[in-house]
Amino acid sequence: MPRSFVALAGALLLAVGVALIAGEALPRAGPVAPLALPTASAAVPALPTVSPVSTTPVPAAAGPIPDGYRIRLPRLGIDLPIAEGDVERDVVVQQTPENFAFHFPGTAIPGTFGNTYIYAHARRGMFLSLWNARVGDEVTITTPSGGELKFVITELHPRVPPADTSWIQPTDDERLTLQTSTGPNREDPRFVVIAAPA
Repeated sequence: MPRSFVALAGALLLAVGVALIAGEALPRAGPVAPLALPTASAAVPALPTVSPVSTTPVPAAAGPIPDGYRIRLPRLGIDLPIAEGDVERDVVVQQTPENFAFHFPGTAIPGTFGNTYIYAHARRGMFLSLWNARVGDEVTITTPSGGELKFVITELHPRVPPADTSWIQPTDDERLTLQTSTGPNREDPRFVVIAAPA
């Protein structure tokens, strides 16, 4: 990966963290899209369908997450619709909407092999309670067809440096990477949670 790309990714990481928390009292922190992946205007292949009883993930699909996905962490009281993230809006303009979790563009779609990266504001009703996650907590992704994908939290990383972009990289297994911020400053660490299929 070119050094300039890594430097840009680090700068984007810092910019989003500050922008998403500016203007409100703590506790509040926003998600950070740790690196901006290039987008393509080429045709997007059809996404695979995941049935409610399917236990075998399909190969990773390219393209944005379709409408109708939802993330739930019952013990933490998290229940949010998932929308496609927008690097221009979330990083450049710094206007990430509230009351959604966002799929980072270019990462795997839930139910496919690869790293599905989801981020949200660290605010009440969003990912703030992610700070209280424990290994073994359940995560459910509801698909547009009504199917449920079950995951369990396997790793907690409460102090990830803002410039560490390794968490968004593709993987050769199926996983969820959930991320939010821990404070109002650019240099505040990120809170990252990894979940594997249950």
